[in-house]
Amino acid sequence: METPIFHLEKVVKARAEDLEDFDGPLDLILSLLSKNKMEIKDIQISLILDQYLAWMDRRKELDLEVASEFVTMAAHLVFIKTRMLLSIHDEEALSEMEQLIASLEEHQRHENYNRIKALIPQLSDRYAVGRDYITKVPEVIPVNKTYRYVHQKEDLRQAIASVLERSDHRLPPPMAAFEGIVGREPYPVSDKAAEILQRLVSFGVTRFRSLFQGNRSRSEIVATFLAVLELCKARRILLAGTEEDCTVTRTGGAEEGELALSSEGE
Repeated sequence: METPIFHLEKVVKARAEDLEDFDGPLDLILSLLSKNKMEIKDIQISLILDQYLAWMDRRKELDLEVASEFVTMAAHLVFIKTRMLLSIHDEEALSEMEQLIASLEEHQRHENYNRIKALIPQLSDRYAVGRDYITKVPEVIPVNKTYRYVHQKEDLRQAIASVLERSDHRLPPPMAAFEGIVGREPYPVSDKAAEILQRLVSFGVTRFRSLFQGNRSRSEIVATFLAVLELCKARRILLAGTEEDCTVTRTGGAEEGELALSSEGE
C-alpha cells in the first residue's frame, strides 16, 4: 500500500507501557495508530500488522497469555494484507478493510463516550459546590453629572488655541477658487422653450423623448425638462400618451418670440 498522509496526532491516549494489557484487539490497533501518528482512515496494514505481531511475540517470550481474540484479529490482518498484495483492487479485501475501519471508528467513539461519562460525576460535584455559593448582585453606582471644576479664563483661552492649532485651522478659500464650478446656467430655460415651440411649429407633433436628443450635458437636459414644465404651465403645449410613449403637441397662442418665463424657472 502507499504511504499514508498523517493528519492527526494522538488518536487515542498513549499507553504507558508497550506490553500493557488491552481490553481487545481493537484497543491494541488504536494504540498502534496513536504511536505512529496515523489516522484510522489512513491505516497502513503492513506497518500495523508487523507491530501487532511483534507485540504478541513479546508477550509469548514473557510467558504471558495471549487471548484468542488477539490471534483471530492477527489472522484477519494477515488475510487482508495478503489479498491486497495480490491485487490492490481486490473488492473482497477492500470490503474487509472498510469493515475494519468502521469497527475502529465505532470503538473509538465508544471509548470517548466512556471517558466523558466517567468525568460527569466529578464535574457534577464541582457544579454543586459552585451552586451553593451565594453571590451578591452588582450594585448600580449613581452618576453625578455636575461639573465641579473651576477654570481660569486664561486656561480656557490656551485650551481653545491648542485645539485650533491641532485642527490646522485655516481661512476660507477666496471666491476666485469657485470660478468655473458654480456659475449661471449656460442653457437658459426661455431659449429652450423657444426651441421646443419652433420645433412643434415645424413638425406639428413630436415625442417627449426626442426633445432630449442632442443634449450634450446634464445642465442642458435639466433646462429642456424645465422648459417643458413651464410650457405646460402656460398651456402652450399638451402632453398625451403613456409614460413609455408620450407625445407633445402645440396648443396655439402667442408667437414663439413673445414667450415670457419668470427667472425662477431658469
